[in-house]
Amino acid sequence: MSLKEKIVSDLTAAMKAQDAAKLSTLRMVKAGMMNREIEKGGELDDEEMAKLLRSMVKQRRDSVEQYEKGARQDLADKETAEISVIEAYLPQGASPEEIEQAVVAAISETGAASMKDMGKVMKAAQTSLAGKNADGRTVSEMVKTKLGG
Repeated sequence: MSLKEKIVSDLTAAMKAQDAAKLSTLRMVKAGMMNREIEKGGELDDEEMAKLLRSMVKQRRDSVEQYEKGARQDLADKETAEISVIEAYLPQGASPEEIEQAVVAAISETGAASMKDMGKVMKAAQTSLAGKNADGRTVSEMVKTKLGG
């Protein structure tokens, strides 16, 4: 069963179970999926679906941050619940240790010495972490720490 099929079947199950929170999140995911298919002009494969879901999670995390700054905890909680529903369809995230190992390897591989080389290190680290659902912000913070930024 592809990721797309799983989302659609879970959407149907959420309708039957009258799980409003999960239902609204999955409807939003399905709408994003359909929009992306229209843009592409064809079906999305699992890799493209995972990319879409990671993008949606990133948007929600940014929203949570903004809502918390604006003292709107109710909206931040709603976004956090949406993140947990969406993340259930993504592969297990990379652990901090895996991210650190990838960053250290990327630094030695690129010969990076300062913050000027951050772009090269980020690119190499993200390449080695591909498919492990690593949060870009976490990788970026780890690179800054290792490069002394």
